[in-house]
Amino acid sequence: MDLSLIVKEALNIQSSGFIETAEKAQSLLQKEKGQMGNITVIDRLVNLEPSGEALVIGDLHGDFESLTEIFKTSGFIEKMRNTQEATMIFLGDYGDRGEKSPETYYLILKLKLAFPRQIVLLRGNHEAPKDLLSVPHDLPINFQNRFGKTWKQAYDRIRSLHDCLYNAVYVKDRYLMLHGGISTNMNSIQDIAQAQENHSSILEDILWNDPDEKVQSVSLSPRGAGKLFGKKVTNEVLDRLNTKILIRGHEASNMGFKINHDRKILTLFSRKGEPYRNRYGAYLQLSLEEKFENAQQLIPFIHKF
Repeated sequence: MDLSLIVKEALNIQSSGFIETAEKAQSLLQKEKGQMGNITVIDRLVNLEPSGEALVIGDLHGDFESLTEIFKTSGFIEKMRNTQEATMIFLGDYGDRGEKSPETYYLILKLKLAFPRQIVLLRGNHEAPKDLLSVPHDLPINFQNRFGKTWKQAYDRIRSLHDCLYNAVYVKDRYLMLHGGISTNMNSIQDIAQAQENHSSILEDILWNDPDEKVQSVSLSPRGAGKLFGKKVTNEVLDRLNTKILIRGHEASNMGFKINHDRKILTLFSRKGEPYRNRYGAYLQLSLEEKFENAQQLIPFIHKF
């Protein structure tokens, strides 16, 4: 994959090319099942082996420039070419809020098609089902501005693809990665895997919840969906799921990342600038083989930009 060529292609893509790429990516996602290289797909959960290296990218919201910056500075595309044990994980919120949302989607989907067993695409609240979707929803405007009169078919295609995205990545004894937060109703990893089919409240929590230092258990969220959850919930659920650290996105941070709940939670945010006004974006690049006890130990592997 020639990154510079795909970047140029993304900036000049027409709706027909976008739709074709999205259709191919959706078909690929729909066929993913069982063991594929270093990952195993079970329902809407990705089990990732604790081996090799991972690059974890937080919310992008159409920040095409930050995405290309991450690819260039991390050198991770070259690593994926050289070894199957290099996995790139996106925590959701690819578009919406940013004018280059179509271009951002296109670049990520082309990457997925080039490295199908090494790219994991999680679902964020901006890829939520219609009844849980973030308001205001700017994505139609982003597509209208990019594709003009032919925008609707491209937009409908990407919304259809959203239903194929994964709820979480699970690395046993190490990490749970998802977009928003955990839920008191998560009694097993299967509850996360099957959230879309069996537990709509769990899906809402996955996509919308936020950690809060003042809340002990759960509280209403000012977002209007999901909940705020306290460190008691974090401790109980991570222990129940046999994992150490929750890695999530969903919240802007001036430094591009933040740590919560006695160092049990790492939040990554990879978009910079308006409307969030954070000074830095950040991503995580680390060995999955090494076992860490808390999120503070991950700071040396966080890259700010």
